[in-house]
Amino acid sequence: MDKVPMTLRGFQQLEAELKQLKSVERPAVIRAISEAREHGDLSENAEYHAAKERQGFIESRVLELEDKLRRAEVIDVSRLGGSKQIKFGATVKLVDEDTDEKLTYQIVGTDEADIKSGRLSITAPLARALIGKAEGDTVEVTTPGGSKSYEVMKVAYK
Repeated sequence: MDKVPMTLRGFQQLEAELKQLKSVERPAVIRAISEAREHGDLSENAEYHAAKERQGFIESRVLELEDKLRRAEVIDVSRLGGSKQIKFGATVKLVDEDTDEKLTYQIVGTDEADIKSGRLSITAPLARALIGKAEGDTVEVTTPGGSKSYEVMKVAYK
């Protein structure tokens, strides 16, 4: 059984989503199915079919979340503070060597990734290139738009 690395924040977000699905979404869809059944002929009842489809989505997501939470390897990023090397959970300040654009990313688990919020998946090519590097190092990453070079300006664990 493969462990799924994630930060404490990512673990808590998955727990909150699971709780929402079980305590709010699931009972609501059960009520919707019950109400739709009262309308009679189910073969032509769009509300019934939509509610059943929603129920299927909710149940599969519940199973998926329970599995991820069971396999979660929560990494306490604050305990990595003394490290100068980039590891899972690091917040990294980079500068694009071509454009001088400054970027800041935290390397997080796949489920937590949100590039707009500066959370970069551990499986992303840039994150994989950064792992093991330190301040002052340069990384080259092949992107769909060509090769990019970044200099690591700062590594922090928050």
